Amino acid sequence: QVQLVESGGGLVQAGGSLRLSCAASGRTFSSYAMGWFRQAPGKEREFVAAISWSGISWSGGNTYYAVSVKGRFTISRDNAKNTVYLQMNSLKPEDTAVYYCAADTDLRRVGDGTPDYWGQGTQVTVSS
Repeated sequence: QVQLVESGGGLVQAGGSLRLSCAASGRTFSSYAMGWFRQAPGKEREFVAAISWSGISWSGGNTYYAVSVKGRFTISRDNAKNTVYLQMNSLKPEDTAVYYCAADTDLRRVGDGTPDYWGQGTQVTVSS
């Protein structure tokens, strides 16, 4: 069983930055693919970014991004801290959403939005 707890959301002006964190329980964090999703009011939850399991690397893993955030957002992981991050730069009002952390041993399930584990979400609001 894996528990995920997000933090770092808040209110920021357009063009600003935020860093989201997702702390995971469990001793096999490095073997999980991790992802970030978001859901804006009245819209379906959508994929934002994912990072594959990193094996023996403390922080490695292949990364994947939605087209809408590529070049602005960066996903990373620190296996020593059981934490995955989402650095969000050049934020736009359309980035406003609840952001969810997700985990699964299968990267494909993270990518298609059907991971085994979800966090409770953290609100990000970008003002214009």
